[in-house]
Amino acid sequence: MSERQNSPYDSLARKWLALAQRRRAHLIELRDSDRWKRYYARADLEDELFVVELACRRFAKVAGLEPEPEVAAA
Repeated sequence: MSERQNSPYDSLARKWLALAQRRRAHLIELRDSDRWKRYYARADLEDELFVVELACRRFAKVAGLEPEPEVAAA
């Protein structure tokens, strides 16, 4: 099986991946500090964490990188 070829969209996907990872770090920091209560209901925060985790995995796949293990799990 041939290896994956570099795509002109790899650098763009890496930038979006970095943005999604920053968003995930922000949400985790909110969750860990209990400041999430000011901005989210518990279900909404869990939904946001799920969505951002999914985005990180998708952008990593598009960029040709291995997805990181889940860090948003409570």
